[in-house]
Amino acid sequence: MMLIKISKRRREKFQLKILNWYKKNKRDLPWRKTTDPYKVLVSEIMLQQTQVDRVIPKYHAWIKKFPDFKALAKASTKDLLEYWSGLGYNSRAIRLQKLAQVVMKDHNGKLPEDEDILIKLPGIGPYTAKSVLIFALNKNVGTVDTNIRRIFIYEFNLDESMKDQDLLEFAHEITPKNKSRDFHNALMDYGATFLTSRKTGIKPISKQSTFKESKRMYRGKIIKLLLQKKRTLTELQKETKKEKNYIQGIVSDLKQEGLVKTKGNLVFIP
Repeated sequence: MMLIKISKRRREKFQLKILNWYKKNKRDLPWRKTTDPYKVLVSEIMLQQTQVDRVIPKYHAWIKKFPDFKALAKASTKDLLEYWSGLGYNSRAIRLQKLAQVVMKDHNGKLPEDEDILIKLPGIGPYTAKSVLIFALNKNVGTVDTNIRRIFIYEFNLDESMKDQDLLEFAHEITPKNKSRDFHNALMDYGATFLTSRKTGIKPISKQSTFKESKRMYRGKIIKLLLQKKRTLTELQKETKKEKNYIQGIVSDLKQEGLVKTKGNLVFIP
């Protein structure tokens, strides 16, 4: 049972407010100029924990190099990581390729339009599944990200400890029929550029960990070094200026995730 109750009049007033604001203030983003499920999916995966301005050039380059699931499914790991470099969380690129391979093998090269099937694909969780349905297919579903959560809490005076499931049900109820794509784009822009965390004082539930001197930083350094050429563990240790066991541990993780391979003491990207 949904715990958030508002009148039909208030719901329609909010919808109109957000959509009218969007008409005047919407951002010009490349993935909004397509309804191709593949391109929408690529943008959604890239935008996970990565700022929009960093994603835009990478998105253009990626789509040019890998224009569809077929091209992505056949790509080398080295090409994947070269075109993903700069976005962080490189394992996302590997999962995206695994997804492409499943789509080619089991779904005739087309992304399924069923949320339950989408969630079972590599790298797709509930939020990404809903986003594909919304932005590619304009399905009548709602979703909640950090910006949308903040808007709902502020505009409707909700408790910040509100459960995710209740907010999700509210999102579904408040989304205008057959306008899901525009409405969610509007909410995201409204939250990202106008009703910000600083303006409202509403903090996100989770905060991204510090990057400097983190394991994530050294993972990225190692990948960049290996994109240049093969290296030994000793060379990686010297160039990163970290202890041997630390680098060995990272290489082991990268190998398990399919990002690198080893042969003897040599580490390389296939």
